[in-house]
Amino acid sequence: MRRQERIFEHVLKQGSVAAKDLAELFGVSVMTIHRDLDELTSQGVLRKMRGRVTAPPSSFFESTVAYRLRMAKREKEAIARFALTLVEPGQSIMLDDSTTALALAELLPAKAPLTVITNFRTALHELSSTRSINLISLGGEYSPGYNSYLGVICEQAIASLNADICFVSTAAVSGAYALHQHQQEVKVKRAMMEASERRIMLVDHTKFSKRALHRLAPLREFDLVVVDSGVEEAHVTELRDLSIPIKVVPLRYDRDQDG
Repeated sequence: MRRQERIFEHVLKQGSVAAKDLAELFGVSVMTIHRDLDELTSQGVLRKMRGRVTAPPSSFFESTVAYRLRMAKREKEAIARFALTLVEPGQSIMLDDSTTALALAELLPAKAPLTVITNFRTALHELSSTRSINLISLGGEYSPGYNSYLGVICEQAIASLNADICFVSTAAVSGAYALHQHQQEVKVKRAMMEASERRIMLVDHTKFSKRALHRLAPLREFDLVVVDSGVEEAHVTELRDLSIPIKVVPLRYDRDQDG
């Protein structure tokens, strides 16, 4: 439901909002707002208390699939549609556990037969019923927040492979660097880059306004950086001035459907 996404984004920005104020803002009854909030609370992305709704700290959100699945959905879909044009039947494709790569995974059956390698359980489930896709699951230490496998065992499994293309995303972009808040994630993404002939960074424009602790890689290490057209022109100019290959893809706007 699009309204729930907008409620989530509004609360995330404000930190705490009264239910009655949300009802007024979205032009619906308080009862309808409480139904929406009950659904968002059941997903673990918001908290209700005494007529108000609050957002957990951003560090918690950024470590959960529920949060990432809700953010910049339209942008990720646009990026994924372009990324699909870079894939050819018969190739081996490595995907990280980003929800941007998941948007691409949902489209990959159109390019089958393929071999798809990933540590993301959500992507494995998405592709498991496609017979013409050979799935390779990367095991390791299970991370509930990411619903993926990380750690030394995962890194070793990646190092034994040689994929045609890897598609990865990241939590933040600052200057000419891709950044991430978790060191284990950085190590797995780096291993994927090193085990692939071609490296593609998929990053929506919201990542350019964020910060993270760990450096994943300079953007010049990628064969292409794909971003949606919501990105500020200054960021595009900066990367092009540094001779970093970047593709800006247009968004496909559809009418919002509130239910």
